[in-house]
Amino acid sequence: MCALTAGARGRRVLVLEKANKAGKKILMSGGGRCNFTNLYTEAENFLSKNPHFCKSALSRYSQWDFIELVKQHQIPYHEKTLGQLFCDESSKDILNMLLAECEAVNVEIKSLVDVCSVSKPENFRLSGKTGNSAFKFECKSLVVACGGLSIPKLGGSDFGYRLAEQFGHRLLPLRAALVPLTFTDRFKLLSEKLSGVSLPASVTVDNKTFDENILFSHRGLSGPVILQISSYWREGKTVLVNLLPGIDAAKLLINAKHDQPRVLLRNILARQLPRNLVVALQPLWWPELTDKPVAELSDQQLDEIAGRLNAWQLKPAGTEGYRTAEVTLGGVDTDQLSSRTMMSKNIDDLYFIGEVVDVTGHLGGFNFQWAWSSGHAAGSAV
Repeated sequence: MCALTAGARGRRVLVLEKANKAGKKILMSGGGRCNFTNLYTEAENFLSKNPHFCKSALSRYSQWDFIELVKQHQIPYHEKTLGQLFCDESSKDILNMLLAECEAVNVEIKSLVDVCSVSKPENFRLSGKTGNSAFKFECKSLVVACGGLSIPKLGGSDFGYRLAEQFGHRLLPLRAALVPLTFTDRFKLLSEKLSGVSLPASVTVDNKTFDENILFSHRGLSGPVILQISSYWREGKTVLVNLLPGIDAAKLLINAKHDQPRVLLRNILARQLPRNLVVALQPLWWPELTDKPVAELSDQQLDEIAGRLNAWQLKPAGTEGYRTAEVTLGGVDTDQLSSRTMMSKNIDDLYFIGEVVDVTGHLGGFNFQWAWSSGHAAGSAV
């Protein structure tokens, strides 16, 4: 995005790509259909030490601008849920669109380039290797769009962070984000039994709540709602899981006791939850009440079970880490960057864009939109 924007301004642009081809993260995103933006993109959808920093770039190149580009290339797309836009056919459509736009303005892309050192005596000087050959490049302006540590098999590395520190930039602490949560206690045994079970849930950490599907996995918990909350969770924090969002579990059970006194508790709950989840919870939450009809359960017993259903307290051991994390939280401190151009306040003509910057989006196309918006901001100024 930065390259095609700068190229359209008549700038001579060279993209140095470490992988064997550009856009691998685009290709694998959204299950191969690329969740390329979100209809409801706002600054509130991003985490940053400075929550206002992203506003300038997002307003000057919005989701509507990117959608217009998609329409110009006649790429069919659809809204899935919560404003998330996906290609109808393939992520390749988005990548091919960006490559075509670059080609139209004579942007050159070199693949399999491993940059080893960067210096700035006057212009920027880059050296490294491509294949078995050494190379040297010199340029007036340098844009760092290296991404973060997430998904190392697709090229995630700390190169952008090291380069930032080399030129005097502060880094905010790095964390894996949009990532499944793992457990080591008896909950792990439960999640292994329930691996593959998915259901709507509401999950809260520190008064931050998300509502979407939760997925039990053999490692712990995943699914959209868990990925969302992982950006806010910290070691030692308790996660509250509401398995019956929008339903007062206490009222549900008391009404059932009144209306259907001979029905077993597990049969009442199985009308609202997956039966195998209910069966798995029985020995944990009401082992001595398994075969008793609700009429024989006290209101206090029902209240205790209802409390767990609406606010199940879980303490994760950690996350699956950068191996499966969709993004890296933290990064280059925005206090040392221009919000209008993304240029360094320390070094003229040095820019940082995308994931390497301390701006991290929620799940649902927001991180791609930050890539497009921050890339356009730098490309308009470089």
